[in-house]
Amino acid sequence: MFLDAIGSIFGEGGLGSTIVNMVKDYFPPDMSEAEKAKFTMAINEAAHIKEKEMMQLAMQADRELTDRIASLEGTAADLNQLPFVGRIIIFLRGCQRPLWGFATLYMDFLWFTAWKLTEKQQTALIVINVLVLGFLFGERTIKNLEPLLLNIFGNSSKGAR
Repeated sequence: MFLDAIGSIFGEGGLGSTIVNMVKDYFPPDMSEAEKAKFTMAINEAAHIKEKEMMQLAMQADRELTDRIASLEGTAADLNQLPFVGRIIIFLRGCQRPLWGFATLYMDFLWFTAWKLTEKQQTALIVINVLVLGFLFGERTIKNLEPLLLNIFGNSSKGAR
């Protein structure tokens, strides 16, 4: 997430291109093409160095956050200290994604084949699907499904008016 935000700041062509495009109009009229190219290269070089520093800082911040979470919540290695119960917890923790995924898949199968659901129940099942898909596949899934969901819910809310 954070790295995506940093990437969007620098955009296509990088920060250097953005700066060069902003200051192009302020180049002196008597400046030669070679001087303009040299100046552009200097700006791009400085921007590249800053981009590299920002990425290193972002990676360091991400590492520190991961370390902090591990120190506060513990790790799977900590659970191994509990002889029998620890292994069961690790197993159950590993089963979360497949369990929820298959349960949702089964509910969807029943929804399309056997169940006769009310509109509220269908809405609840859609919410469950979005939550499970978001959990299993991440934020990108939600973003990719957003236009479809807006279309579905937008049309139903317009029809109700």
